[in-house]
Amino acid sequence: MTAARRISSEEGALLDELTTIVSRAAGAVVAARARALDPQLKADRSPVTLADHVAEAVILEGLARILPGVPVVSEEAAGTSVPENLSGEFVLVDPLDGTRELVAGRDEFTINLALLSGGRPQVGIIAAPAQGVLWRGIETKGAEYLRLAPGAPANAAQERISIRSRRRPPSGMVAAVSRSHFDTQTERFLAGLPITRRLVCGSALKFCQIAEGAADIYPRLSTTCEWDVAAGQAVLTAAGGLVVAPGGAPLAYGRISQRFRIPAFIAWGDSSAAAELER
Repeated sequence: MTAARRISSEEGALLDELTTIVSRAAGAVVAARARALDPQLKADRSPVTLADHVAEAVILEGLARILPGVPVVSEEAAGTSVPENLSGEFVLVDPLDGTRELVAGRDEFTINLALLSGGRPQVGIIAAPAQGVLWRGIETKGAEYLRLAPGAPANAAQERISIRSRRRPPSGMVAAVSRSHFDTQTERFLAGLPITRRLVCGSALKFCQIAEGAADIYPRLSTTCEWDVAAGQAVLTAAGGLVVAPGGAPLAYGRISQRFRIPAFIAWGDSSAAAELER
């Protein structure tokens, strides 16, 4: 039985195990943040810190234990260890999304984990360690918000609320935009839409804002990586939203030959708005 089917058939037991792994990684990030982060620059000039590495170690150990044999692609390990074949079920991990925000002293960083099957992100978990909250979703099963102390098991959540994206407001849309990767192409795209307000922040939190109904659209019209998007797509899709390439084509995952790059995407809270406004 695949992991995705186990999550559906075991009444959330495996989802809770995955959530607990992400929570433990969040605890490791909070502990690392309290010490020297020792930021370094990778070959692509993006930053990496001790917190990235300790979170990844926690997640990889946990996944090897509960999902033995399921391939895992994780950002920091992807440069040295990539599975030969990702045609079936696999996991995408960003152990710390928003490292720039962490180094700058902001709380806008997340831990992202997605389980993919059939080329689609079917399960997604996003934790915001500095905020003590977590979002998770299963395709066709719904999405929820948990208030969960970093490091605590899933069953210790102090609050658990079902979430749903909203229909496009007739008064205009709220756009979630990147703090570090906003560009002129995105500016031109937004200028053609009925946008009344912008929420600026880092990391996968923008997907969560849409999934909760606090925003309506998040365009990223420059190249990013699959592990930056997959968990957010799973959570938002479970909440009723949509993540597609510009023009409406589905995103492709597991593209080893493309170094796991996604050229661009648009996240929508209201799929009918996507069909109407991108015509």
